[in-house]
Amino acid sequence: MIYRNTVEFEVTGDNALFSDPVMRVGGEKCSLQVPTYEALKGILSSVYWKPTLIWFIDAVRVMNPIQTEVKGIRPIKYSGGNDLSFYTYLRNCRYQVRAHFEWNENRPELANDRNEHKHHNIARRMIERGGRRDIFLGTRECQGYVSPCAFGEGKGHYDDTPELAFGLMYHGVTYADEAYSQETRDHMTVRFWRPVMRRGVIEFLRPEQCELVRRVREMKFKPFGEELGNFQSADELAREVE
Repeated sequence: MIYRNTVEFEVTGDNALFSDPVMRVGGEKCSLQVPTYEALKGILSSVYWKPTLIWFIDAVRVMNPIQTEVKGIRPIKYSGGNDLSFYTYLRNCRYQVRAHFEWNENRPELANDRNEHKHHNIARRMIERGGRRDIFLGTRECQGYVSPCAFGEGKGHYDDTPELAFGLMYHGVTYADEAYSQETRDHMTVRFWRPVMRRGVIEFLRPEQCELVRRVREMKFKPFGEELGNFQSADELAREVE
């Protein structure tokens, strides 16, 4: 489904490390074969983020063949000093992404900032300029780059592959300020799903459609608002500049 506020972009990078959160505690990390919903959402949030809205990743298209590369890394040990580990990265990464945003109903204090046309245009301009903040493919050491594209254009490596399943995989995290049900309210929860790539395209489930969800811990979120002095709308910023 193509939404009115859909954005489409391409993200590229020499390496990527889309690791399962369970593997981030320490030791030798190994990337998942394809980017996760949460990783792509983080990339788009680096391009343009506002607490008024929530980004939803609709689909990703894998353009280059899935290849891995093992590198020797010297991470910092919790007990002090360095250790030697071998990390398995994806290499020569290129993805097309389609996403859209919806209003964050958990933040009624920001209702006055719900201007779809404004946010959509700003997001598209930020994609054209490469994002507001640095782009990373999973981890800090994997620098990425974004640029506008038309989703589906060009030749992809898996265009002729009918179907490829990846088994049970991490989908993303639902934080308290993006809760979509009574079970996820005031909690941090983790979602899992079983992605299937068809003709190079993975269509993501919405967070509320993931059946395997686990609570991690209780969580409260910080309110925003002009009266609290921690939020300014784009219109206010424009008036200050004038």
